[in-house]
Amino acid sequence: MLRKISFAAATVLSVITINAQKNKNTQLERPKLMVGLVVDQMRWDYLYRFYDKFGNDGFKRLLNTGYSLNNVHINYVPTVTAIGHTSIYTGSVPAIHGIAGNDWTDKETGKNVYCTTDENVKPVGTTNTKIGSHSPKNLWSTTVTDELKLATNFQGKVIGVSLKDRASILPAGHTPNGAFWFDDSTGNFVTSTWYMNDLPQWIKSFNAQNLPDQLVAKGWNTLLPISEYTESSPDNSSWEGLLGSAKTPTFPYTNLAKDYQTKKDNIRYTPFGNTLTLKLAEASIAGEQLGADQITDFLAINLASTDYAGHKYGPNSIEVEDVYLRLDRDLAEFFNYLDTKVGKGKYTIFLSADHGGAHSEGFLLEHKINTGFFGETIQKDINLKLKEKFGVDNLINAIDNYQIYFDRKLLAEHQLKLEDVVDFAVTEIEKDPADLYAVSVLKVQQATIPEPIKQRIINGINRQRSGDIQLVAHDSMLPSYAKTGTSHSVWNSYDSHIPLIFMGWGIEHGESNKAYNMTDIAPTVSALLKIQFPSGSIGNPITEVIGR
Repeated sequence: MLRKISFAAATVLSVITINAQKNKNTQLERPKLMVGLVVDQMRWDYLYRFYDKFGNDGFKRLLNTGYSLNNVHINYVPTVTAIGHTSIYTGSVPAIHGIAGNDWTDKETGKNVYCTTDENVKPVGTTNTKIGSHSPKNLWSTTVTDELKLATNFQGKVIGVSLKDRASILPAGHTPNGAFWFDDSTGNFVTSTWYMNDLPQWIKSFNAQNLPDQLVAKGWNTLLPISEYTESSPDNSSWEGLLGSAKTPTFPYTNLAKDYQTKKDNIRYTPFGNTLTLKLAEASIAGEQLGADQITDFLAINLASTDYAGHKYGPNSIEVEDVYLRLDRDLAEFFNYLDTKVGKGKYTIFLSADHGGAHSEGFLLEHKINTGFFGETIQKDINLKLKEKFGVDNLINAIDNYQIYFDRKLLAEHQLKLEDVVDFAVTEIEKDPADLYAVSVLKVQQATIPEPIKQRIINGINRQRSGDIQLVAHDSMLPSYAKTGTSHSVWNSYDSHIPLIFMGWGIEHGESNKAYNMTDIAPTVSALLKIQFPSGSIGNPITEVIGR
């Protein structure tokens, strides 16, 4: 009798075990939290240029435990922040997703359009309409964050954070729980009525800490002894810009606290802007309970101070190196927070960049590399030649994103054909040896320009929002406004070659030198999460990363 009972008990236990195994095998597995880290203006080579100075728990943790893609490029022009963030999260390009630049010119009115400005929404957390009236209304395609909301019947939470409005709004998509950005007039993080009518309590509590004041209180000095910054040019190089009231671009910046009180955007040009953003990211995890249940949430983070520092000081400055060394420490703290709050192995991170940045013009000259400034008088010069040819003044009404816009009203008023005006302008522009190519956007396919430039122009031209001529400068030619520091926007490797590393749940360690595009990021995340690709996606999942 005892044997029969024991046998029956064993049978029941076996059935329970089998059923449990079946349930385990049939239950959809996803990470509890997906984190997108986009480091603004991060050139791929920074990972290894500063490698020996990094600690073990920030960038090196990503490289040594995650999967690194070493040959990822941006497959469109212009390479700017708004398009970069949009393309990462949509898997698409300006021709499709609609974000044609940080701003562009409206072809019919001739007025400038900022990518996220929305006069139909009101600021929340500030009275400054210019700072607060923003939304994703100009974004045509869905994002991977939108698709997660749709896949979870809007139960998965999505939050976007950045110092920049566009770098918070566009990654978070159309349907997030919130997108928050920095208000230079108050030093607080704010949002708009697109998302909510009042700031959540956790944001109010975060703002009440006055963390920016604390971060800048002791000024800015180098993390390491300045003699150890052997990866950078000497301090006080002539091509560096000035921070706040500083008379020279040199450490220490002892007046930072005072300068911040005078003009709060000064924190953007220091490593403390990144620190502030990551602390807000931590607050959002706690405040919104991201990763607290089995429904995947998404936290989209842009680290913008790397871009502001690059623009002001240039890639070869000690300031930029210090920003990255301090960011490395901040990332280590953030990863540790995720380990503790969400659980190690229960979240997935990708780290990438929206674009790179050119070496400063002065730096290149000093080292005998061809450089110069591009486009300083092109609008004036070509308008004069157009007037001589067609008898009409100011036919070019704007140059944005290395693209020339012609005045539609003047063309119609004087019965001029756009194609005739464009063809003449292209011929005149290409007479100047400083210009590599000028391409009519209507005739890109027929243009005698090499790949990958041709395809990147096609991908980057939005029929309704982009200009009529795409300008292509010679290598290492900077826009005329970048007399100090640097800029970006072009197809060349220094602007288009970006880092891409995945780490955490579902990711095995490894690296690859195969060629991939920025537009492959969103499909890879979608495949990992088993959700639909964004609506305008043209990329493909990177199967090396997700193992299938």
